[in-house]
Amino acid sequence: MAKVHEIAPDVYRISIFVPEFDLQFNHFLVRDDEPLLFHTGYQRFFPELREAVATVLPPAKIRWISFSHFESDECGSLNQWLEMAPDAEPACTFLAATLSVNDFALRPTRALQDGEVLATGRFRFRSCHTAHLPHGWDAGVLFEETQQTLLCSDLFLQFGEVEPRTKSDILGRVRDGLLNMQAGPFAYVTPYTPRIDRVLKKLAELKPKTLATMHGSSWVGDGAGALRELCAIMKETLGPAELEP
Repeated sequence: MAKVHEIAPDVYRISIFVPEFDLQFNHFLVRDDEPLLFHTGYQRFFPELREAVATVLPPAKIRWISFSHFESDECGSLNQWLEMAPDAEPACTFLAATLSVNDFALRPTRALQDGEVLATGRFRFRSCHTAHLPHGWDAGVLFEETQQTLLCSDLFLQFGEVEPRTKSDILGRVRDGLLNMQAGPFAYVTPYTPRIDRVLKKLAELKPKTLATMHGSSWVGDGAGALRELCAIMKETLGPAELEP
């Protein structure tokens, strides 16, 4: 069953745990004048996610559907949401829209330029392009400026069924998760390049107070410090792996 928790005022984390992956898939619903759903999940998640959304607001009222990059767990059920919510539009990075989403989606996409703001009423979501972080050159994240919440997709990945929101340190879990990924078929999931340092430091300048993670606990605290530490962890865990054939 999908589990719904409010991780910041009017920001809801809807979590579906998949035991065979030992991984939570988190979707974020923002209640505002123009409600926003960040991550649609896989197509098979749609009925469960729709029921969870309905506990917060009528699903047909969704206005914006956003995600980091073109991948099934990010936007696999996009068209099912577009069919159900008549006023909904996809919103993603310019590259994601141009390369994939405009061809895939039932309706045209709002292609967000780097730094462009999507206003939903009380909240303002700044598009931050993060090519190849966490994956793909079309990747990006959204930063909600009013409450300083970073919708950070696969960054800060943690395995297991963990608490919805925490102020405790999650970076040990993140390190373990990255090391776990390097040992199996998902090795090289994130290409380590010098750009990682620049992108994470740029995100740190936003000084987020809440990190809304797709896989694992959302974290409340010094987001800038956590992003800088993530930079060091990624260099430690991903850098050496990139040197292997």
